[in-house]
Amino acid sequence: MDDKYQRLKEYIGGLGSALIAFSGGVDSTLLARAAHDALGDKSLAVTAVSRSYPEREREEAKLYAARMGIRHILIESEELDIEGFAQNTPDRCYYCKRELFGKLTALAGKEGIKYILDGTNADDIGDYRPGRRAAEEFGVVSPFLEMGFTKQDIRDVSKELELPTWDKPAYACLSSRFPYGEEITREKLGRVEMSEDYLMKLGFKGFRVRNHGDIARIELRPEDISRLLDDDLRVNVVNMLKSIGYKYVALDLQGYRRGSMNEVL
Repeated sequence: MDDKYQRLKEYIGGLGSALIAFSGGVDSTLLARAAHDALGDKSLAVTAVSRSYPEREREEAKLYAARMGIRHILIESEELDIEGFAQNTPDRCYYCKRELFGKLTALAGKEGIKYILDGTNADDIGDYRPGRRAAEEFGVVSPFLEMGFTKQDIRDVSKELELPTWDKPAYACLSSRFPYGEEITREKLGRVEMSEDYLMKLGFKGFRVRNHGDIARIELRPEDISRLLDDDLRVNVVNMLKSIGYKYVALDLQGYRRGSMNEVL
């Protein structure tokens, strides 16, 4: 892992300067750390704030950036104002990333930074990711992909560096909680965020609350399913989710898996 990280730093150092698309997740946190180690003040972490990006994630991103000592900027990127996004077509992520990378490109130009980096890794290639098309259009560089880093490699290196994200559950924006074709609104995003915040406070990790109209479909890690079936906890979860607008609360027996909404494609 030391050797892999050294080669990663050398690769990024060869770029001269870099702006990192920084969400505060596992991938982008290691990427930001490597960029700061390799480039120092010639690196900049940028977090896009929007309704589909929970407040808890924004605060964690700010905290992680401060701990690493990397320069950090927040920008506004409200996806719901992007034509074609709220309609939630299968190309939704393309419209979002095109808007984001356009703003990052403009910011990089103002800052005199040559390259924009994202955290795409080798494991991401097997999933349906229309956002990659936008990255290619804007010439975004993906060091993990170029260096053959898998998600496990990223976690292993992060653990050795004692980054707080090494065991952080995978995360995706709240818009990924809606089946294609269901309109995304601020109200619905808020409902999903409150639901997931509640499950997090209960100690659950690695879960999703998928929004199907009036139905909340909860995906949990298989080892957590039996815990939710405890009568008191189950009733509390049902009551809370119904209090914020859901009419039905369902538990997905298949459990949490990445990209479950892509199973229909």
